[in-house]
Amino acid sequence: MKHVVFVCLGNICRSPLAEALLKEQVNKLGRKDEFHIDSCGTNGFHNGEKADPRTRANASEHGIDVRSISRQLTLGDIMDADYVITMANDVHEHVLRFCRNEEQRQKIHKFRKFDPDAPDSDVPDPWYNDRFEDVFQIIDRNCAIWLEKEFAQTT
Repeated sequence: MKHVVFVCLGNICRSPLAEALLKEQVNKLGRKDEFHIDSCGTNGFHNGEKADPRTRANASEHGIDVRSISRQLTLGDIMDADYVITMANDVHEHVLRFCRNEEQRQKIHKFRKFDPDAPDSDVPDPWYNDRFEDVFQIIDRNCAIWLEKEFAQTT
């Protein structure tokens, strides 16, 4: 089983959407039992809150239910996960500093590392720019790329 944790700043926009979209995609492929998918944020400002209402509304327009509850990243997340996938460069650097050893650092990946349109670039934070549909499309496309490139089913 692959344990995947998506990380953004507050865990109310980008990372919960990535969690919901990857879950949806693996379910459609009949691979639900191969993954444990979660999300969190580098800060705890929104701990215990549902995802941003605008994120949930936009996802709902696409038939996606974003159910996660915001929580802050812990060292346990890094220790337990196979992949800790960061949504922006500042988040990536924060998570790398959180790591205690090289083995943990090897688990940390930028979400758009495979994106042919913008490799290693940030997923824009829609909290500030209200680009919820653009962010949905970026995350949806890149979840599919992760499934193809990194999470390919081995026979």
